[in-house]
Amino acid sequence: MSSTQVALAGATGNLGVPILKALLDAGFPVTVLSRKGGNASSKLTPHPNLTIKEVDFTSVESLTPALVGVVVVVSCVATLAIGSQNPLIDASVAAGVKRFIPAEFGIDTANPLCQKLPLGSLKASVQEYLLTKLKSNPSFTYTAIANGFFLDWCLETRLLLDLSQHSAILYNGGDVPFSATNLGDIAKAVLGVIRNQAQTANRIVYVHSARVTQNQLIQYAKDVDGKDWTTSIKDTEEIKQEGLAELAKGPEADVDAATLGFSFCGIMGIGYGGDFSTHLDNELLGIKELSEAELRALVASFL
Repeated sequence: MSSTQVALAGATGNLGVPILKALLDAGFPVTVLSRKGGNASSKLTPHPNLTIKEVDFTSVESLTPALVGVVVVVSCVATLAIGSQNPLIDASVAAGVKRFIPAEFGIDTANPLCQKLPLGSLKASVQEYLLTKLKSNPSFTYTAIANGFFLDWCLETRLLLDLSQHSAILYNGGDVPFSATNLGDIAKAVLGVIRNQAQTANRIVYVHSARVTQNQLIQYAKDVDGKDWTTSIKDTEEIKQEGLAELAKGPEADVDAATLGFSFCGIMGIGYGGDFSTHLDNELLGIKELSEAELRALVASFL
């Protein structure tokens, strides 16, 4: 069993669940930070290495005692809470945490175009805040993980393609290559960061399970069942403008829909750096790219 104590925020979310499983399977003692009044304890299976602590995520005073003895904090808070991580960061510093992994897990926030997106701006501001903290606390470090789309999750939820209905919106024509990562491989990336802290300190690490295009995935589906597809084409810059217009509605805005659109823009937009294949940290973090046969099998599993 590892002696590295890990705290996880957002343990019951789409990404938090596989990360928690990977941590426990690897022998890490894990403290799950649960919102006071929430029901995380009812959703999580008891485990000898699992502790659940209820906290107020807006209060440094509430968070700090829960993080005493913790070496690594992993934040998997929901997208709408990305801009509210400062109390968790402040508490991590106060408690003596050595590594903070923010709720990044997507677009390349080092890319200038991504930084101009509302979603990218929020994530970049979190990294800027982390940088200010480590300047005055040299033992405190961070790692952000860029993984593109959640590959298996996006196929299952039909966000990338609707494999069951054989339909898709092809962004920028559908031939733009982009990085995408299965949830299990993102969890492996977290383990890799914890095990390679010196090599991953104070930077973004880049991972993917595969470099794909939408049309490539559609062709794999056609090779299985031979069915025709119904497709339309949409420009990601148009999606960005629609998202900005939605946010301009203020309290009435559908923030989730706008944020999803910004993700499509940041990953499949031209010039946004959504293809990580030239600068991957897969080998360092223990992630193996899918073979073509494995990728074809993944697509077939959702038909």
